[in-house]
Amino acid sequence: MDFFNFDGKLLEKAEMAERKLLETFYRIEKNCRHNSEKVLKAFIDNNVSDMHLKGTTGYGYGDDGRDKADRVFADITDAEDALVRYNFVNGTHAISTMLFGILRPGDLMLSATGAPYDTLEQVISGDKGGSLKEFGVKFEQIDLLDDGKPDFEEIKKRAKSAKLVYIQRSRGYSLRPSLNVSVIMEICEAVREAGSNAVIAVDNCYGEFCEYVEPTSVGADIIAGSLIKNPGGGICSTGGYIAGKRDLVELCANRLTTVGTGKEVGCSLGMQNRELFMGIYYAPLAVSNALKTAAFASAFYEGLGFEAFPNSEKYRTDIITSIKLGSSERLIAFCEGIQAYSPVDSTAAPEPWDMPGYSCQVIMAAGCFTMGSSIELSADAPLREPYAVWLQGGTSYYSAKAAVVGAAQRLLDKNLLTL
Repeated sequence: MDFFNFDGKLLEKAEMAERKLLETFYRIEKNCRHNSEKVLKAFIDNNVSDMHLKGTTGYGYGDDGRDKADRVFADITDAEDALVRYNFVNGTHAISTMLFGILRPGDLMLSATGAPYDTLEQVISGDKGGSLKEFGVKFEQIDLLDDGKPDFEEIKKRAKSAKLVYIQRSRGYSLRPSLNVSVIMEICEAVREAGSNAVIAVDNCYGEFCEYVEPTSVGADIIAGSLIKNPGGGICSTGGYIAGKRDLVELCANRLTTVGTGKEVGCSLGMQNRELFMGIYYAPLAVSNALKTAAFASAFYEGLGFEAFPNSEKYRTDIITSIKLGSSERLIAFCEGIQAYSPVDSTAAPEPWDMPGYSCQVIMAAGCFTMGSSIELSADAPLREPYAVWLQGGTSYYSAKAAVVGAAQRLLDKNLLTL
């Protein structure tokens, strides 16, 4: 990092943090190797060829590349079927399509992981028009315990009356731990022990390829997420996915397009299929770099006296690190630093704004090649207590590491950090 003239004490702290993480980095590399081989096998088993990289126009009937991508993704996630589409505008859209595809008026959606994140709350019970509540779908939640773990006894009591049990794998704008696949399996077992036939649906955002298997391998019926997060590998320029049991995926496809056409329509214009396959192929490596970035950020800022979630000792099940900065001034300066050491729009100054779907102002730093990409390095936060920032991504570990140190340099320059 000789190019940036960082303070020498910050560089010493960075070196100490990296030395502390040798065992953690080894574990991340081992996970990357496993998932890279799993992805490669799915490509080979499904005989992906050059013809599948081409796009189609119009209705998209017979788009073999699109259909092949569905089969590859289904194999990777151990699902019966998948719906991998650029039609999805973001992860919330994919999750919304999943919920509207499965739930009907009078059904109960039960969240086993407390309150959903801000924008999904609008989908469930918002007053903007067209929410699940407006269509007569009921919603209840089971709050997590004080240690961030699910309340399994309460899940067993209430799951039988639900049509859909919802699990949010990552933390949203909270400081609770993300859920590892083993905990998701325990939730699934608790639902079935209760004698419930509810559909178990997982918001899988930020967790893909962080462990050896996905929730559909351990009892979840269906999962959904975004292609500009983990599974797009920093290459997909938009899109999302749904994967799970075949009948459920078909219901979701009918919601995304029309009843009767479902998965059979939707063209892949231009080079979309090529991007899609490349993104999935490189995703395990991109996630590996993002996990290293997250672990480094935790260790580095702990060394500077801040509290990080999860801390540097914890096993990571998603790509996010939260750092409690303690004031709005530090929060804004941190985001300015991440933006200043980004490859795109490094001269931009992020400012808090009234972001649609959120109840308070939000600040975002994302000097990314794809706008809003969360697998590339980005940082965002609502301007509210405890003034924590959520840092995610980092497809290039060494570049992301420089940005993480650069954010501390910005705090130092503004007299918001003492070494």
